Amino acid sequence: MISLKRNSRGEKVEANGLRRESSRYTPNQSEPFKISRSKFSDFLTCRRCFYLDRVKGLISPSLPGWTLNSTTDLLLKKEFDLRRAEQSPHRLFEKFDITHVVPFNHLLIDQWRDALRGGLEYRPDKSNIILHGGVDDLWLNKETGEIIVVDYKSQANKNPVNTDSYLKSVYHETYKTQMDFYVFLMIGMGFRVADTAYFYVCNADVHADTFDGKLTFTETLVPYQWSIEWIPREIDKMVEVLNTEKLPPINPSCENCAYSQQRALIEYKATDD
Repeated sequence: MISLKRNSRGEKVEANGLRRESSRYTPNQSEPFKISRSKFSDFLTCRRCFYLDRVKGLISPSLPGWTLNSTTDLLLKKEFDLRRAEQSPHRLFEKFDITHVVPFNHLLIDQWRDALRGGLEYRPDKSNIILHGGVDDLWLNKETGEIIVVDYKSQANKNPVNTDSYLKSVYHETYKTQMDFYVFLMIGMGFRVADTAYFYVCNADVHADTFDGKLTFTETLVPYQWSIEWIPREIDKMVEVLNTEKLPPINPSCENCAYSQQRALIEYKATDD
């Protein structure tokens, strides 16, 4: 897509394509530097795009916000906050036999759920990298005292959500990476985390006869047995990439790299002609 840069008043302004110097990482710097969950995911996807962003300060074109998904998340948070205040199980918990679970009540829950306010934060030992990300929700197993990490997902799929196959989709691999990352942060922050996390999946009914100004969702809890042993290795590799002076190799499947290469080639030929 083609995106135009606008200010807070909606007026078009010049787009220079670069971040300010203060938001860039300088190779081998000792000062703390924050890496968000989404940027860690970028590293796993394409090291060159990650490097160009975090070190060279290249800004990718902006994307429109997912307002319907964001609204679903907001309303779910409001609904769970009512149960959080009462420390009572959510209406869906009985269906999935987890009535011993309640929303986790903590003074920092709003901060942890807000990526712009820092979200969850953890700085690995002997590292200048601060990892952070805004988690959707945290629940408490009252029987064990363990924290359950939760992620909300909204979709409109003609097929019902199947708890056995939902996470086997290649397009949902990043969901598992996202959940592993949040669990890693929580454990790093000193919390005991339950072995099973949950995706709260809201699937809009696309078979309805009419719209009538509303969408009807089917709600499903998809359990996930998280795994975090792979994360420290990838963090070490990410730091190596941040500290190099050379451009990392591209991912051959990266469409951003393919576009930039083809565009540069076309523009070069046009100039040469």
